[in-house]
Amino acid sequence: MTQPWIEGRFEDGVVMTTIEQGINWARQGSLWPVTFGIACCAIEMMSTGAGRFDLDRFGAGAFRPSPRQADLMIVAGTVTFKMASRIRRLYEQMPEPKYVIAMGACTVAGGPYFEHAYHVVRGVDLVVPVDVYIPGCPPRPESLLEGIMRLQDKIRGQRLARERNGENGGWLSHLFRQPRKAEDIVPVPVRNGFVRVDEIQPVFEHQKVKPKKV
Repeated sequence: MTQPWIEGRFEDGVVMTTIEQGINWARQGSLWPVTFGIACCAIEMMSTGAGRFDLDRFGAGAFRPSPRQADLMIVAGTVTFKMASRIRRLYEQMPEPKYVIAMGACTVAGGPYFEHAYHVVRGVDLVVPVDVYIPGCPPRPESLLEGIMRLQDKIRGQRLARERNGENGGWLSHLFRQPRKAEDIVPVPVRNGFVRVDEIQPVFEHQKVKPKKV
């Protein structure tokens, strides 16, 4: 039996890793959500941070009172047009890297209020980019824990390195040409709509969705 290449060659307590993996490991274990709730789904978010479910096990229980100290926004509740500008302002005040979780059917796609109300936004991803969607009305705390674990998987797969520049421009070319960032291992979710455009039955004039021109 051949000897492993690296196993058993170091003493206990030595960990071999890369800077990229170390940074992602620190980021996924220190998510700080912003103290922010809109409607009834926020009650489930509060219970997730309580002692029964113990959100601190995943390193995401330190809810911060200021968006400048947080890197995770859990949008829990119905998003109205009046609240959309406030959500965007809070998102822009958060430092990079920052992540967004859409919690609940109203946050994901407007819920039952979009069809019969004039003030509800059809999904918070029209206001801020969303990383993880959690369906349900309302989703249980276990669902939010699952969404946080999926977000940690996405953070674990992020790439910080940049692709090598194929052009032969000399050893100083990297100072003048910014190479493209390497693609993440876990792809970013892309929302394609919850129904087809031609199937929407708008109640009010401003709810009419115009199809995009190809």
